[in-house]
Amino acid sequence: MTASETDFVSATRTAYDTVAVSYADLLKDALAASPWERAMLDTFSELVGAGARVGDLGCGPGRVTGYLAGRGLDAFGIDLSPGMVEVAREAYPGLEFEVGSMAALPLADASLAGALAWYSLIHTPPGQLSVLIMELARVLEPGGRLLTGFQVGAERRHIANGYGHDISLDAYRLDPDFIAGLLTEAGLTVEARLVRAPEPPHEKTPQAYLLARKES
Repeated sequence: MTASETDFVSATRTAYDTVAVSYADLLKDALAASPWERAMLDTFSELVGAGARVGDLGCGPGRVTGYLAGRGLDAFGIDLSPGMVEVAREAYPGLEFEVGSMAALPLADASLAGALAWYSLIHTPPGQLSVLIMELARVLEPGGRLLTGFQVGAERRHIANGYGHDISLDAYRLDPDFIAGLLTEAGLTVEARLVRAPEPPHEKTPQAYLLARKES
């Protein structure tokens, strides 16, 4: 942990390093079972356009990065966890993956046509999420799109065991109106919102997806 790094960032990295291999194995076919998620990702892909440079920010093991690449996008991934990045590179050797923080992305201003924050906002305390969303907006070009997904709610959960491992990790369920407000404050216009029922047995709460466009 660096001197300026907060405890929740260090805890998130450690937890995902621990579960990287089993997480990737368990979720590798999850998109095939979720037409709602595919619909949002497909819409995002169509709007940014074939060949567009798109960052999967908080990419985990790269499964969604690979899906976007399969839709014709120039997709790459960044993740806080070196363990996740290692798994992603092994699974998708033709794609780019880099270790990095969403709070300080190693990307130039206005360098992306699209940014994906797919369940990667959920480990940051809600009071600090504006920093991440402003950073996501910074790297988008005018007219670029951001798609984010998260669990719906208004509480913190502490996870002591995940994917077959003992870990210590906080996760936050989020209010779609709250996230939409942060997007607006960052200069983004919310174009679409989907809130769907949970899909058992793995989900217990509704899931939300917001698609937003950076104003030019």
